[in-house]
Amino acid sequence: MEPQLPRPLALLRGARLPDGRCVDVAIAGETVTAVAAAGSMTAEPEATLDLDGRLLLTAPAEPHAHLDKALSSDRIQPPLGDLGSAIAAWVDHAEDMTVAEIADRARTQALTMLAAGTTAIRTHVDVLSARGTASVQEATRGARALVQVRRELAGLVDLELVALAGHHAPDEHVEAVLDLGVDLVGGAPHLADDPEADLVRLLAIAERRGLGVDMHADESLDGPVTLDRYAQIVRDWPRDRQYSAGHCVRLGTMEPDRLAEVVADVRAADIGVVTLPITNLYLQGWQHPVSTPRGLTALRALLDAGVRVAAGADNVRDPFNPVGRSDAFETASLLVTAGHLTPDEAYALVSDGARSVMGLPVAGVTPGARADLLAVDATNVVDAVANAPADRVVIAHGRLVAVTEVRRTVAAPAATALVP
Repeated sequence: MEPQLPRPLALLRGARLPDGRCVDVAIAGETVTAVAAAGSMTAEPEATLDLDGRLLLTAPAEPHAHLDKALSSDRIQPPLGDLGSAIAAWVDHAEDMTVAEIADRARTQALTMLAAGTTAIRTHVDVLSARGTASVQEATRGARALVQVRRELAGLVDLELVALAGHHAPDEHVEAVLDLGVDLVGGAPHLADDPEADLVRLLAIAERRGLGVDMHADESLDGPVTLDRYAQIVRDWPRDRQYSAGHCVRLGTMEPDRLAEVVADVRAADIGVVTLPITNLYLQGWQHPVSTPRGLTALRALLDAGVRVAAGADNVRDPFNPVGRSDAFETASLLVTAGHLTPDEAYALVSDGARSVMGLPVAGVTPGARADLLAVDATNVVDAVANAPADRVVIAHGRLVAVTEVRRTVAAPAATALVP
């Protein structure tokens, strides 16, 4: 369709909306300025894109990725297993990674996600302290790689970076990673010997530096709970930064009364919760060969309580998840089948919900919204989630940035006479 990319756009012609309307969409710079009946607006030919009735959606955003780990599975050859075995395989491999290797895999993965429609990515990047023995230079390898990739992809993908500090990572290493320009403080306190102490330590760093927080929280079926304490600590913190928690698997196995208490704390603190179906469906439940739990957070309880909820893919082809298609429609489909959401709810979690939790401007086919859009060959959202059409047209910041066109040829069945 278009070999020269990126290309600024002023008009999208003949777009189909989820409600069935066929419209033209005017764009000025990176903003949607008008939506009107198809055929009612014009623009210069070089700034016009005819969508030929494709379904036009808010582009997905990925609220929880690990670009520093992505696509490492073939090299690591990790055993199949739960979270503990995945962490062990990764830590062993990470000791001799180079900045260039990390950057190459991260760049490849980010561009694959962009081609599929994802225009914004929040990625955690490990503070590579090994088991507490690394130097500062060694601990910052991942952050240096991701800062480089963020710079390279500026204008194509909005890339947010989170310092993922394990409990072995000393404050000196965390501070060095943040000094490189990493945006948020993160960690996995539920894995520490003293979960609350590690949570308080990391939150103190965020408070001191005036940064937002995105914690891995309670990624187990029956382990410790840190989410409520996290919520209580940040409840009165400044609202000009984001607070979120990924995984929150433990919510899915709580008794109703206890669940209600934690959800109330989360809502009061306006912490965004990020559910990660493909990775947690893979990692959780290995110890339960009968009636295996789903390993998801309490989606319906969170949504009903008015908590901001997002969904992401998390890991892709690394020790924590051996598969993954880098496609938000895969995440949305899993939310329907494993999370019992409607297709519309599911797609909202990978688009509008993700953007909210990431603190991004509102996007979509609405005047005043950011022109981050995805057009696919589908009739409605259900069709798009069900079939994940391979043909994609991706628009970021009002510019055409990716086009995928697939040609399909199928043999016709042999003609047979109808039996009267």
